[in-house]
Amino acid sequence: MSQFMDSEENTPLLKDDSGSVDSQNDEYKSRWRSIRVMYFTMFLSSVGFTIVITSVWPYLQKIDDSANASFLGWVVAAYSLGQMLASPLFGLWSNHRPRREPLACSIFINVAANIYYVYIYLPTSQNKYHMLMARALVGFGAGNVAVVRSYVAGATSLKERNSAMANISACQALGFILGPALQAGLSFIGEQGVSVKVIDLQLNMYTAPALLAALFGLINVLLVILVLREHQVDDFGRHIRAINYVSEERMDVSQETEGDIDQIAVLTSNILFFIIMFIFAVFETIATPLSMDMFSWTRKDAVLYNGIILSCVGVESILVFLVVKVLSQRIGDRPVLLGGLAIVFCGFFVLLPWGNHYPAIQWADLKNNTVIHETFAPTPVSNSSSEPTGCPAEQTWCQFTPAIHLAQFITADVLIGVGYPACNVMSYTLYSKILGSKPQGVYMGWLTASGSGARTLGPVFVSQVYTILGPRWAFSLICCMVLGAILLLGALYHKLVSFAVRHGRILE
Repeated sequence: MSQFMDSEENTPLLKDDSGSVDSQNDEYKSRWRSIRVMYFTMFLSSVGFTIVITSVWPYLQKIDDSANASFLGWVVAAYSLGQMLASPLFGLWSNHRPRREPLACSIFINVAANIYYVYIYLPTSQNKYHMLMARALVGFGAGNVAVVRSYVAGATSLKERNSAMANISACQALGFILGPALQAGLSFIGEQGVSVKVIDLQLNMYTAPALLAALFGLINVLLVILVLREHQVDDFGRHIRAINYVSEERMDVSQETEGDIDQIAVLTSNILFFIIMFIFAVFETIATPLSMDMFSWTRKDAVLYNGIILSCVGVESILVFLVVKVLSQRIGDRPVLLGGLAIVFCGFFVLLPWGNHYPAIQWADLKNNTVIHETFAPTPVSNSSSEPTGCPAEQTWCQFTPAIHLAQFITADVLIGVGYPACNVMSYTLYSKILGSKPQGVYMGWLTASGSGARTLGPVFVSQVYTILGPRWAFSLICCMVLGAILLLGALYHKLVSFAVRHGRILE
């Protein structure tokens, strides 16, 4: 654990008069109120994303018969592509203007995009492309994650940062829990739901979650406008002038911001974060199609059961965040990151198919319904009790690849639910420490863009590889990627240190 070289520097500089003490107390309270608004913003952003994630695939199948698992990869990737494009822009905006501006703008975009998603069933054709556009716009609005994390990093001292970053990730995980739980609860509305003819709305298990996400967005924007204030502190917790109001040339540069940033450490952090987000994007994308193929779940069953599973993983993640806050203080950030990657590797290794039990083939179900001449080209029946289940015959690997057992699936969920949150929070914490007290909006924007790029490529990768080659190839390649990340972290372990440690202001 880091120790300060000069204990006096760790003590706030207070003047003797009580007015100054009161002013600093007010600043401290205002700073933490604003940080907590950022916690809540991250929570609502996470809810807004996960509340629809388990129903995207069945909704896509319902509104457009031409959509397949490969197109699902593009739909899931569209969210991350939008976020990747928006993150550096919102980050740059937040470096030079009050954070309320990019935050409010991004949340309004998010609300509008969710309303668009609700009505994508209305067009008479090409509905899948409307879903693609809606998810891309929701992702663009979610580009505010970079602003949220850069604000928290800039408003906390080095000593406070581990806890603050863990808290913000815990709030994200809490949203990750509540989103699927709400989706699972709303699944009882059913596929037909109720019609609200006045506004031409079909309120069902697919559209209700998006409407709820839009409502959460309106609450969020009110908090940002009414409560959030600008705060910036150095590594020792002393207030400094925020660059949002003073140009870089005119601002008095604190000693704590002097020195260059280690660009190799920055690049390494971005690569590691890319891999971490890539593997999680694969996990969240493949969960629903995999469970439908391997366990013969219907669309409604897949939404309900995966919602419950993801909610349990979210609860597990919060417990991991609490442990990580303590563990990182004792053994350091880098060992926790390394351990998290090792656990994630185990999670995907467990998912590899084995044995001599094979999944039920979907055409066999249709054969029992006397549709023999269409055995290899089944037509999905969306609103019928004879909805085909099992592994689609057009995925030829279904006939020779062993089934993944439910116990394997749940074990992998548990392991990934431990490893991913540890990797996620340590990545952000290490990155913010590497940057020090310098304005982090653009840098955080690039990190978020790196993660969004991974979440763009991950779903496309897994949907293509899974559809064509099957789970054995898909999960083997992911295991190789995680091993690569472990080797990279080991090779550049000594470079991933905080700005203050690197410049000799703090002893590691």
